[in-house]
Amino acid sequence: MCEAGKSKRRFQMRNSGKFAAALLVILTSAVVWGAEDDAYLNYVKNASEFKPVKQDPAGWTARWNTWIYMPWRSQWTIGTGDAGGQFCKDYGFNGGFVDHGSTSDVPWLEKWNLKFYCDHLCDKGFVKVREGKSDGFKGIMRKPLSIRQGSGGDLEPIDDAMVAKLEKLIDQRVPKLMKSPMRAAYALDDEISWGFFIQPIAWRLNDDDKAYEAWLNTYYGGKAPAAQYVSPEFTKAQLNNPIKDLDFSPLLDRITYNDGVWANFLGTLVEHSNSIDPTTPCGFVGGQSPNMWGGFDYVKLCKKIQFIEAYLGTAQSIIRSFDPLMPQVTTHFHQDKLGAANDIWQTWWCLAHGQRGMIGWVDGWFDENKKPRPWLDEYKATNTEVSSVQGPKIVGAKWVHDGVGIYYSQASLQVGWCLDMEAHGGTWTGRKSFDSAVGTWHVGREAWEKILADSGIQYSWVPYDQVIVNGVPKEYKVLILPSNFAMSDIEAQRMREFCEAGGTVIADFACGLFDQHGKGRTKGALDDMFGVNHDGTESKKDFFAGGKLWTEVDQDASFGFKTYAAMFKTLPSPLENGFAKAERKLGIKNVKQVGKGTAVYVNLSPQRYHQYRQEGTTTDEQRKLFTENIFKAGVKPWVTLTSGGKRPANIEATYFTKNGRTYVFVVQNVTVTSSNLGDTKTAGLAEGKIAVDVEFPEVVKEVVDERAGKKLGEGKKFSFEFNAPEAAFLSFAGDPPKKK
Repeated sequence: MCEAGKSKRRFQMRNSGKFAAALLVILTSAVVWGAEDDAYLNYVKNASEFKPVKQDPAGWTARWNTWIYMPWRSQWTIGTGDAGGQFCKDYGFNGGFVDHGSTSDVPWLEKWNLKFYCDHLCDKGFVKVREGKSDGFKGIMRKPLSIRQGSGGDLEPIDDAMVAKLEKLIDQRVPKLMKSPMRAAYALDDEISWGFFIQPIAWRLNDDDKAYEAWLNTYYGGKAPAAQYVSPEFTKAQLNNPIKDLDFSPLLDRITYNDGVWANFLGTLVEHSNSIDPTTPCGFVGGQSPNMWGGFDYVKLCKKIQFIEAYLGTAQSIIRSFDPLMPQVTTHFHQDKLGAANDIWQTWWCLAHGQRGMIGWVDGWFDENKKPRPWLDEYKATNTEVSSVQGPKIVGAKWVHDGVGIYYSQASLQVGWCLDMEAHGGTWTGRKSFDSAVGTWHVGREAWEKILADSGIQYSWVPYDQVIVNGVPKEYKVLILPSNFAMSDIEAQRMREFCEAGGTVIADFACGLFDQHGKGRTKGALDDMFGVNHDGTESKKDFFAGGKLWTEVDQDASFGFKTYAAMFKTLPSPLENGFAKAERKLGIKNVKQVGKGTAVYVNLSPQRYHQYRQEGTTTDEQRKLFTENIFKAGVKPWVTLTSGGKRPANIEATYFTKNGRTYVFVVQNVTVTSSNLGDTKTAGLAEGKIAVDVEFPEVVKEVVDERAGKKLGEGKKFSFEFNAPEAAFLSFAGDPPKKK
């Protein structure tokens, strides 16, 4: 490729001086020819960070033609000879891995027909920086002029020199690995981040401040404020002010820029791998929860990768929604205290939610005599069945939702972090992976997901860029806005258009009180649509407990909480029907007709649903506070699950379509948490047998019990019994029947 072609292919947020002038021309021209558009719309339509790399589902299917379990051999004492190969065959493991581009294990993997991914394609310490000092990065967390570095002080800026170094590694490694027909994917690195995991490090990614200034100019449509470099201390100092005086933009604009630089950096490396081996997907492993820090804006990420291992509990449904056919796997840790039932459940749950395999951390799999431990004997039937029998059926299948979308707003996640941080006071530098356990956006988001699943409703996430550019897709009847603190004018316009055309929009609380930059508004962006009033004078005394914090819980006091009841006791809030009233000045459940549609402002936080679920006291009546208007919009579960004549607790149905058939899973939907290292824990997993009746609104034909391989004919109601950690799995001819 000529040098001009290479320059065009590289990420456009240039980090070296030779590209800064060219970038400025590109950005300035974009502003001119898009002047008639909303500035934010113009940015999203034209910015390089929203341009996808090649997406090739058909090619990926050739590599991922079944469920693949790939052990990461940390303590693989059985060896990589015939003993290891026979173990894999006997216990249903059909995959493996190579590290740092090494081909030494490839002959063994090929002999035993084990598909593999390559970990650390770009080595360690570059796409993920090194941690050396015992205190990690705390010394620079309050120094926003610092440049990306390892904790030992070695600089690792995201610039052209970094790209060239990593492309050289790809050039050396991919040509050797692509000779093997067993290759399944390339992973640039593990637990990657533009920071370090998702720790709040507000550094610069490189020293090219002119590139940031040029980007700001485009982001604001030619009216950019002066670039600032601040730490979270800047935002924390404002939190006693009313909303109209809150301005988080000096921090959040730069975080948004970092996310874009990061996405383009990854996309450049993925495309370089594709230029050598175009049929093998490239991405990364060790994906963290969606977060303000580290580059985990999944709207941008999913456009720049083709393969991902993301940790269970937060990201899976989002990734599946944004790129449903991209090979997505998760990590698997066996834990003796949870038993083999936990391993079995995780496998079935992941398959039932569209994932394509797992990467297993091999720790304690073998005794001192290299003999497989007993839990593997309990697990092997599931592992074998899913990889060799059931997995291929879901490859290429389309996830089916019930017309309900949950809106993904990265700007709201960012503002939520800023409002949350006051609970942590000066300890915010210690926040690592706990955001997903106690953060307002995270806990509220998951509560909505559980409420929907427990009500028999399946959903997909709707990405903000899609709504900004094209509006809310017509396939949705309902759009839910969870903790949607921030909203641009163009997003508000799209929401109104959707509502006026007949859609239902449901917000829980504090909707649109900030713009996309994190600047407080004097009026909520959708106040007129929802029929509520804000004037910008609202402060933390007007939310939840009324004065101490902006949040529903004291996140420092609840750090490491054992029960949700204990978490909510840290900051008692006034309750309405068992849920915290979020905005003290407003009533609850404001419903307004808007054109042909409906706008609902619940003004209740759904977070306490986790407590009631944990206590086993959830009811349809509780959920009605949040679901009543979903059902009124015409959304009805088309699969009815009953056990003993009642809805079974924590059980859901998921469904897919493929080649003229509909596939239905019935599986437990329990609470899951995961650390930043992927160590997954479940709570409330039932054991024993589950008897369930699956009923459809009309007769379905050619029904098959996929697990038993038994034809069941036609009918409306079918009965199944399965081991609780497993799943029932059936299919029938045609699309899902219409709901009546």
